[in-house]
Amino acid sequence: MKAGKLPESVLKRSVLRQLHKTDDSLSVPAVGKDFAALPLTNGEVVTVSTQTRCLGTSAIRGLGVYAALNNLYCSGARPLGILVNLLLPTACTENDLRDQMAGIHEICAREQIQVLGGHTEVARSVTEPVLTVTALGAAEATVRSGQVRPGMDLVMTKWAALEGTAILAIQRNQELLSRFAQPFLDRGKEFVQYLSVRSEAAVAAKSGAAAMHDVSEGGIFGALWEMGQRGGVGLEIDLKKIPVRQETIEICEFFDLNPYKLVSGGSLLIATEDGNALVRALEQEGISSVVIGKVTDSNDRVLLNGEERRFLETTQTDELWKLDK
Repeated sequence: MKAGKLPESVLKRSVLRQLHKTDDSLSVPAVGKDFAALPLTNGEVVTVSTQTRCLGTSAIRGLGVYAALNNLYCSGARPLGILVNLLLPTACTENDLRDQMAGIHEICAREQIQVLGGHTEVARSVTEPVLTVTALGAAEATVRSGQVRPGMDLVMTKWAALEGTAILAIQRNQELLSRFAQPFLDRGKEFVQYLSVRSEAAVAAKSGAAAMHDVSEGGIFGALWEMGQRGGVGLEIDLKKIPVRQETIEICEFFDLNPYKLVSGGSLLIATEDGNALVRALEQEGISSVVIGKVTDSNDRVLLNGEERRFLETTQTDELWKLDK
């Protein structure tokens, strides 16, 4: 199989179809649903999300922490803590381990959460560090993707491909210097400060958002497809309204990558009845956002680019993996 996220057809056929529901009170895995919800006797709901990052594809320490937490924030939950599983190759040193843990601690301090435990191991079968983070949270209720209904607005926060741009600017700095000045690349590196969606998820939940989906692997095109698939609805998206930073455009052009299919941690896709009201609420908190389209009552997921009209494809392998071929 190809490296990267599983194709949707394989995920359904060989993963989800093998899992059977044993308790009607529990949620089950589904396309576009990146967290589990477990009801408690006191009326609260515990939410759980797990994410894995092969750290050889990223120079950002502790990146998996953001990925797991962002899924948790999309459930409307408050974080309780994380469990960390770190597998290291024999080539790693204790200094490498210490550096990775320092990065995890920095993110936890920023997000005001605690590492609750985990596992660390050196394995001969591992060729690069692999970080798995399980985030735990609690909420009075969860935001479910199935609540997306025709007529709703789709709001996107921040910009497309923030995470991918930061990874490329950091990891491929020397290569990029053949075309770009260092201050330009430094701006791309600073995108790491935007990788949490905690603030916008809180605003969206308070504003009564029907569904939230963090824009991660597969980029904004992948997130749009998964939200439509999970809700069983169509989408109509104005491509020109999808916000992209100039640093992202130019760095993606250098590597011949599509920014709309590049990992975009830090951006949140939100379905809501009144997108303009949500944009104003986010603006009051200093968060950039824009209405990029609407939910429709068909199964078509359509991208509009001026007079051009084309259909959105199923989630593709993230563009970042092209550089590892």
